[in-house]
Amino acid sequence: MFLDKDIRNEKNTRQQFSLVTKQHMNKKMIFSTAICFGLVFVMQQNCSAQTNTVNTKKQTQISQNDEKMFLENESKYDFAETVEKLTAEIVRKTWKVSAVHDLQETLKKNGTDVLPIKVFALCHPKHSSKILLKDDERIVSSLMPCRVSVYEKSNGKTYISRMNTGVLAKSIGGIIEEVMIASSKDVEEILSSLILTK
Repeated sequence: MFLDKDIRNEKNTRQQFSLVTKQHMNKKMIFSTAICFGLVFVMQQNCSAQTNTVNTKKQTQISQNDEKMFLENESKYDFAETVEKLTAEIVRKTWKVSAVHDLQETLKKNGTDVLPIKVFALCHPKHSSKILLKDDERIVSSLMPCRVSVYEKSNGKTYISRMNTGVLAKSIGGIIEEVMIASSKDVEEILSSLILTK
């Protein structure tokens, strides 16, 4: 009789323990699930924030790309005529040609054949003197003189390229910005009669 009672008590105890364990496990699962949902929510918020940051960066890059560091235009003329007309236009606008670097010829001497390309180094004393007369401004002399490149591409057309100094000037400021913007305008005037406008 006592044995039956003990067995029943043990059974009841096991059932109660099982019930408590199940309840505890359910609470644990609910808690774990809540944590998981919380983590997922936080992760989604972080991903959303990162996506917004990436999108903002892309938009910034796109707007920066609107102002390219280098400008390229197709010439109205073939290579030889572009070189001839550019030289005449530089002189007509009272600018000076410091040097003409024939990169095709230079590379040919070193065993490499490339399509025609000449780089003009040009300057105007009224612009360059404003920078070179001041010790603190001479640091930018490595960007001088202005350079304009004339070259052929494999499509047979001739192109003119140059640095967009107006964009660079904005990041420097002061007298250097003034000089670079003024000289850039002059160079664009020199090229205006040579380039095709879209």
